[in-house]
Amino acid sequence: MAFIKEESEDMKIEEILIVKLEDTEEQTGWFHSQNLMSLKEESEELNEMEEKNQNEKHHGKRAQKTESNSYFTCFQCGRSLNSKQNLEVHMRVHTGEKPYTCLQCGKSFTQNQNLKAHMRVHTGEKPYNCTQCGQFFTHKGNLNAHMRIHTGENPFTCNVCWKSFSRKESLNTHMNIHTGEKPCICAQCGKRFSCKETLQCHMRIHSGEYCFICPQCGKSFSHKRSLNTHIKLHTGEKPFICPHCGKSFTLKGNLQTHMRLHTGEKPFKCLQCEKSFTYQRDLKSHLQTHEIVEF
Repeated sequence: MAFIKEESEDMKIEEILIVKLEDTEEQTGWFHSQNLMSLKEESEELNEMEEKNQNEKHHGKRAQKTESNSYFTCFQCGRSLNSKQNLEVHMRVHTGEKPYTCLQCGKSFTQNQNLKAHMRVHTGEKPYNCTQCGQFFTHKGNLNAHMRIHTGENPFTCNVCWKSFSRKESLNTHMNIHTGEKPCICAQCGKRFSCKETLQCHMRIHSGEYCFICPQCGKSFSHKRSLNTHIKLHTGEKPFICPHCGKSFTLKGNLQTHMRLHTGEKPFKCLQCEKSFTYQRDLKSHLQTHEIVEF
C-alpha cells in the first residue's frame, strides 16, 4: 500500500511539473516585427497590382503603354517595378506613409484596396469560399493557403532541416528554432517567445483565462495539452508502459519517475550527509533529522 501511495503522490507532483512546462515554447507563426509584417503585406499587394496591370495590358485595356524592357527601380532596396505608379506605392513601405485610414478602428493602410479588404473584418464579409470543405475566408490569399491543406502542397522548405510548410509565415516562425531568435516578449514578466501564438498562451497565466473546459466534469484549463492530459483520468487511458514490470501510467513523467525503482537512480542528495533518495519528498523528510528548518 505504501508503494501505491508513493506512486500516486509522485504522479501529482509530475502532473504539476507537466503543466508548468507547458509554458515553454511550441513550434507554431509570428512575424519578426511590425515592419516586416507591413513589408510582406505590401509586397503581396504590389504583386497582385502588377499582375492586374499585366492582364489589362494583355487585353488592350491599358490607356498608357510602356516599353517591354522599361522598369522603375527603387533606389532604397533595388526592387524593380513595371510602372511608376507601383513604384510610388512601393515607396510607402520605406517612408511609412499610410494615407488610407479605417474610420472604425483607426488602422491605416498604404493603399485604398487594402483598406477595403480590412473593412471585411468589421462587416464580417467572407467572399472567398473553399469548394472542397465550404469554409469561407476574408482574403483570397488566405483561401489559397487553405487549399494547400487539401492538396498537401508544402512549397516552403527549411534550408537547414528540410522540413516543409504550406505557408511562408510558418517557415519564418520555424526558422527561429535554428537561429534561437525570440522576438515576442511578454509585457508583464519579460519572458521571450519565438512566436506570437506561444506568447498568447503564456499570457493566460497573467490573465487567469481558462479557455479549455472538460466536457465531463467542467474543470477548465489554460492550455489544451493540460485538458488532454486531464481527459485521460476519465477515459482511464494509460499509454506509457514500463518495459520491466508492465505497469502503465497516464503521464510520461510518471513512467520516468517509476523507472528509478528499476534503475536504482536516486537523484535527490542530502548536502549534509550525502545520502541519496529516489523521491524529493523522501529527501525533505530526511532533512528533518538534521534539524534544518526550511523557509
